[in-house]
Amino acid sequence: MTRAPQGRWAARVNDWCLQPWVKPLLFVLLLLPLGWLVWAVVFDHLGANPAQALVRATGDWTLRALCLVLAVTPLRVSLQLPVLARWRRMLGLFVYFYAVLHLLSYSWFDMGFDVGDITHDIAKRPFILVGFTGFVLLSVLALTSSNRLVRAMGGKNWQRLHRLVYAVAGLALLHFFWMRAGKNDFAGVVPYAVIISVLLAWRVKRFWNFNKKLASSSHP
Repeated sequence: MTRAPQGRWAARVNDWCLQPWVKPLLFVLLLLPLGWLVWAVVFDHLGANPAQALVRATGDWTLRALCLVLAVTPLRVSLQLPVLARWRRMLGLFVYFYAVLHLLSYSWFDMGFDVGDITHDIAKRPFILVGFTGFVLLSVLALTSSNRLVRAMGGKNWQRLHRLVYAVAGLALLHFFWMRAGKNDFAGVVPYAVIISVLLAWRVKRFWNFNKKLASSSHP
């Protein structure tokens, strides 16, 4: 029995993605934004306000990496590419990596690592409080991403916990929206809002279809 064209294409892509050099290549590609930022700092290409440029750039790359993580399952299911699941953890850790850089850029360049001022700023400004809450949740996900903790928690409990990524996505969008609201500039928010909304809507539809199919099968 011959495979359907899509099945043959998916099988070839899966085989290609299993090559030992693909994952290291993806790792290097995900580090390129950091390399560009380091280059921009060294050669003074961050504009008139380098500190603000670093804070914004690391925040943007956090959101972009988050969109990639959320896209893994829809692409894996829709394109029949189970191999993509192998990259999800690495992508998730890169979300955390750029979120840490974002927090460090804010804490260093904006606040001079003054813990008292940072604490006061978090309590005073809602968009920073929202962003910090998202970072705390993201830290929980990063710290529980190892195979040892997956086994210790049990697969189902681990999956339930890691659904917090949807809350992180919502908080990240709200953080970005509120930050731009202060300057009445929402153009940069819209693409992320559309992408994340589409990816979450896909999951809602899939969950709905699954429950509908389950209900129909239990009532012949």
